[in-house]
Amino acid sequence: MIKILVLCTGNSCRSIITEGLLNHYGKDFFNAYSAGSHPAGYVHPLSIKTLEKNKIFLDNFKSQSWNDFSDINFDLVITVCDNAAGETCPLYLKNTLKAHWGVADPAKFKGTEEEAEIEFLKVFNVLKKRCLALVQNYKQNNLLNIDQIKEIGNLI
Repeated sequence: MIKILVLCTGNSCRSIITEGLLNHYGKDFFNAYSAGSHPAGYVHPLSIKTLEKNKIFLDNFKSQSWNDFSDINFDLVITVCDNAAGETCPLYLKNTLKAHWGVADPAKFKGTEEEAEIEFLKVFNVLKKRCLALVQNYKQNNLLNIDQIKEIGNLI
């Protein structure tokens, strides 16, 4: 199994959603984890609600530090926020393949609850398209091509 670490600064929204998508659609190939450089300490309720509305039910989501995973030898790191992409990763990730799949932070959206749910769904749909492309790419090639993985990050 390919081990993927999805990074975001707070690890409460985008990285959680991506972890859920990769473990759901890529369950035959990937073990995905998510973490933050400065974890919020909670998972945003709309992250869970969005996943569940889309029939992705996993009960082990939690906001945690990237230091919690120093004992795992990851094959790929995907950053989903620009802040995390610009940070220096911990030494244990030094030789790991890295790709950036930046997407807007839905937690920063200002509006009604209904509008916020729509914003979370927009982010979910972009990340879903990318995760499905990664799964398909891996199925076809049976390897991680970092150039193709980076290109997947441009899908919207």
